Amino acid sequence: MEEAFIQEGHSLIFAKFTANELQYGDVSNIDDTLTALVSKTKPEIVFTVDYFPSVTNFCSKQKLRYISWIYDSPYDWMYFTSILDPCNVVYMLDKEICLEFQRAGISHVHYLPMAANIERLDTITIDLPLIYKIAFVGALYLENDTFSKGADILTSYAKGYVDALVATQLKISGYNFISELLDPILGELCRVYQRLPLEGDMRTDNFFCTESIINPWISGVERIDLLEAVTQRYSLDLFTHYKDLHMPNLHNHGTVNYYREMPRVFKQSKINLNISRRGMKSAVPLRCFDIMGAGGFLLSNFQAGFLDLFVPGEDFIYYENKEDMLQKIGYYLKHDKERNEIAKNGHDKIASKHTYRHRVREMLDSLK
Repeated sequence: MEEAFIQEGHSLIFAKFTANELQYGDVSNIDDTLTALVSKTKPEIVFTVDYFPSVTNFCSKQKLRYISWIYDSPYDWMYFTSILDPCNVVYMLDKEICLEFQRAGISHVHYLPMAANIERLDTITIDLPLIYKIAFVGALYLENDTFSKGADILTSYAKGYVDALVATQLKISGYNFISELLDPILGELCRVYQRLPLEGDMRTDNFFCTESIINPWISGVERIDLLEAVTQRYSLDLFTHYKDLHMPNLHNHGTVNYYREMPRVFKQSKINLNISRRGMKSAVPLRCFDIMGAGGFLLSNFQAGFLDLFVPGEDFIYYENKEDMLQKIGYYLKHDKERNEIAKNGHDKIASKHTYRHRVREMLDSLK
């Protein structure tokens, strides 16, 4: 984003905060730091990657426009009263969630899909040979598994109910029904999984338990299940923070650097898997843009947002279920020419329509 703003002719002044500081830090310290900076530099707008109520509160007092771009879905901090402030212009990668906010009368939440820095990626990935058959880069949701930490405290009925929900949800792609069926055990979940009281928090107990407890657990179970299915037939290279996962035919490389190493993995893999987090409604995850932008071949679960941006079978391939995923892996491992053409099409589509420079223009043009 820094490069994109500059390339589009804008100058930047930085206020360095970690996400944790902006979410849970000393609000007075944030205000003091930003006030001193703003008084000297007189910026036209304030921009952050992801949305933070603390920045809204500051911008509202200073009568500054606050633009944020959220790259995960769902994103908890959208569900705070500060989101209502008219100083906000919030961009979000999940179209369906944007429509929910707009139907609630919050018109300054807009849909904006992710992007890739093609110039940087092309420099990193030029002339790299293929060395992996199938690769998956991503979290397994085992690193910080909140559900398992409290599962032994749940009543046997609640634990069995969750197990049944998970088993059923895993059979259904493209629709998440967890929140609709959680009420019979919601009180028990709230007893075991207590959340911090935060000022302005509008999240319901159902939303919190669905998106912070159950859906991450389902995501982890699904990813392990799909990766295990792949390793029963093929060799798989895994790049993740969780180093303790071991399976036959699985090469667990541990974590990979996002900026320097991950694009190489995408380019050097015949097939790159994407398994979207459960709870994402229609969004195309950032990882898909990273894969295609690096010139990698993308095989992903279906997300409705793909149809707004790419052509299935031309720019990427999607699978409908586990069996379909395995069938398509087998097919595209054997059909190099077709696979390479699809990877090139995906890369070229990103370059022509979905770079960070494109997104900067879209953000700022909408303010005129």
